[in-house]
Amino acid sequence: MGKGAGKEAWEYAIINVQRLKGAKAQRKKNMKIKKILIANRGEIAIRIMKTARLMKISTVVIKTKLEPSAMYLSFADEVYDNTEDTSEIPVFLDIEKLISIAIETKSNAVHPGYGFLSENPYFAQKCLENKIIFIGPSPDALYKMGNKTIARRLALKNGIPMATGSEGNISNEEEASKIADKIGYPVIIKAASGGGGRGMRIVRKAEEMEKMFIIASKEAEKAFNDPSVFIEKYIENPKHIEFQILGDIKGNVIHLGERECSIQRKHQKLLEEAPSCALDSSLRKKMGKMAVQIAKAVNYYSAGTVEFLLDSDRNFYFMEMNTRIQVEHPVTEMVTGIDLIEQQIRIANGEALKFKQEDIKFKGWAIECRINAENVQSGFAPDPGKIEKLNMPSNHYIRIDTGVQAGSTIVASFDSMIAKLIVSGKDRKEAIKNCKMALDKVWIKGTKTTLPFFRMLVRNQKFQDGTFTTSFIEKDLAKYYFNSEYEEMLAAWLATKLFVEENLEEGSIAVDFTNGKEMSPWLLNKRINQF
Repeated sequence: MGKGAGKEAWEYAIINVQRLKGAKAQRKKNMKIKKILIANRGEIAIRIMKTARLMKISTVVIKTKLEPSAMYLSFADEVYDNTEDTSEIPVFLDIEKLISIAIETKSNAVHPGYGFLSENPYFAQKCLENKIIFIGPSPDALYKMGNKTIARRLALKNGIPMATGSEGNISNEEEASKIADKIGYPVIIKAASGGGGRGMRIVRKAEEMEKMFIIASKEAEKAFNDPSVFIEKYIENPKHIEFQILGDIKGNVIHLGERECSIQRKHQKLLEEAPSCALDSSLRKKMGKMAVQIAKAVNYYSAGTVEFLLDSDRNFYFMEMNTRIQVEHPVTEMVTGIDLIEQQIRIANGEALKFKQEDIKFKGWAIECRINAENVQSGFAPDPGKIEKLNMPSNHYIRIDTGVQAGSTIVASFDSMIAKLIVSGKDRKEAIKNCKMALDKVWIKGTKTTLPFFRMLVRNQKFQDGTFTTSFIEKDLAKYYFNSEYEEMLAAWLATKLFVEENLEEGSIAVDFTNGKEMSPWLLNKRINQF
């Protein structure tokens, strides 16, 4: 959490009504966004800047000592140099510092992206108090949906299906055991604050409760400065389905369909697609209606995501709401043609949604692969380092969202993402086919990546059938990576080609390809380009 954030999200209680009215009044005065401070880095910073540029809005980004030559810096209209900052708190988590940078650069709006302070109600409130537009929902909505126990109570009150569980936070393992005995094992312990799979533990039998409760609570405290946890009945082998919603300050809320997010490891998403083959039009309409309903319950405006679990009997249960732009938002953009960052900015400007629910049409299928600097063979362990070479495919059905290039360094202190490969097709079968071809054309040298996993995944029959669940990786895979019979041959070929190219550039090539006759440099170059 940010320095000076004396009132953390979980201490916030309900935000002052007059202050919330002030946020809306600010927008009613048509306080237009002129310059945006992007309180983030990497690919999401670039993603925001691309849309801002189309909207003719200036952008400011922050240069840090960890990434003084990061790719995202070159996309901004203005760069704030924070490399001399000696604070132990990363600038993207320092609320007071971010506010002061916004004021100093005359930025009248802040876009938090995802992660960092994007779901922090105190940060949103501080922006409001300093007459800076927070491009996101109100502090009140951030607080209520950020606290899972409050969100759970709101869902129950508004008739949203929920898994059986505790009414609020649980204070100790004895209380947890009593609730678990009542609802039946297995159960899952969840952190009341935060998400991303941290502070979550599955308990399958009574004798495991004490140990798992302590682990979950300590993990929640370390990750979110809040040890509070609650308990729910654990849904075995579900689908993870989330609905993208948009709301404006006039109370209009719509959904843009669902995303399938069941390919995950330890509750961390690896691949997402839109739509989901698990839903028909009837179930989509029903789940979408519930997503809109929970958003309206907190007067939600901006982009957001409502997450559900779908069991084998097609019953669905509300999990949580993410009150920010999601990593996987591009697949929704691909099938709807709607720029979600643009909508966030327009909503923050006080504009009403230009779409009604019946206006939303879906076209085709889209799949996103999160290419991370991780060693798949070592259990997806992070593998930070320098990207020496990087080649990404280009085609009308391919979109690449990235914040790195050849020469970039994946820093251990930040997320390990290298790029998001988003591929579309007229239907799921074609999207998978296109994804397979695109993955085979990606080449990254310098760090281990998740590419071998995705190359395996798109060839897996259960994935192709769409019958996978959230337990797919743990239960249905013999190995996490793909080995082609030609892989060693290809690696040798690439190494030889690279060796020849590098030595040719230095003028030191002395390779005999011609029966004892030395080949001229121009002819050698021609031969190389034919490979």
